[in-house]
Amino acid sequence: MRRRVRDVNNITTATAHPITSELPDGLFDYLSAGALSIVMTVGEDGYPTDAFTWAAAVDKKRVRFGADHGSKTLKNLERDGRAAVQIIGPDNMVFLVKGKCRQIKERIDAALPLEISMWEMEVMGARDQSWPGASPLPFAVQWSGKDRGKLVRMEQDVFQEMRS
Repeated sequence: MRRRVRDVNNITTATAHPITSELPDGLFDYLSAGALSIVMTVGEDGYPTDAFTWAAAVDKKRVRFGADHGSKTLKNLERDGRAAVQIIGPDNMVFLVKGKCRQIKERIDAALPLEISMWEMEVMGARDQSWPGASPLPFAVQWSGKDRGKLVRMEQDVFQEMRS
């Protein structure tokens, strides 16, 4: 008896989600302003390592993001250069963007005194991972305390620096 193999592209949706070679319009519009995301890199053991980061689209073929100095993410990027960025935005916008990365700046000036380098991904693929009938909540940071206003401004300045 032959087992039927399911098409992995159709597991969660009625139709396959194609992988595009650049950011689709809606994702580009969302990422142009900057967004919190998760960056995944290839660990020394071959398994994924993930970290929260800021990300911003420069154009439909380039996404910039940060990597903390001294982090596994930074070490993995320096060693391998491949990464994926998970974006969850409003209205069931769920994408995984993957590509080859290079460091373009040792420190993001707007993030000082934090030590975060800026990386640029050349988009090799963007895959819509949305779910029918479900809408995950976008990633968000809730800055608190007396420095809240300063931290919100810093985050916006980081996005501006990434876009320029």
